[in-house]
Amino acid sequence: MIIFTTNVGDIGIELDFERAPVSAKNFLRYCREGFYEGTVFHRVIPGFMIQGGGLSAKMREKPTHEPIVNEANKGLKNTLGSLAMARTDAPHSATAQFFINVADNDFLDHSATTNSGWGYAVFGKVTTGMEIVQQIEKVKTATIAGHEDVPMDPIVIEKVTINL
Repeated sequence: MIIFTTNVGDIGIELDFERAPVSAKNFLRYCREGFYEGTVFHRVIPGFMIQGGGLSAKMREKPTHEPIVNEANKGLKNTLGSLAMARTDAPHSATAQFFINVADNDFLDHSATTNSGWGYAVFGKVTTGMEIVQQIEKVKTATIAGHEDVPMDPIVIEKVTINL
């Protein structure tokens, strides 16, 4: 269990090391390094997802480790409350950023080993604090520093607690 203490409440996360070992270990590495502390949920789209794990409250991107292999083909689904790796259009480009699905988003699941079909790798789920996730989902957003759907009042990950 990993607990993200945010400025609006705690979110408990369980990682799936069995079915998404590369993504889960990658996420845990960033947690252990303190990387997520001080980052914000920088993209919030109601009915879709909340994204964080890479930008400071001043919308500055933090340097990351090398990208990891996409494990979206391991069978985990982008369902309500699941955590998945955010990435660019390139299938194997995920580093530190992640998102929490606030709906069942099956269109993000793996469908083919093509650029458009790879999908987004789920590696964990919210086990406590889904009401905090839903609270974040409802915040007012704007375009800030060239980024769309940014909460007007920053939602900051203040502390990461690891209980493994």
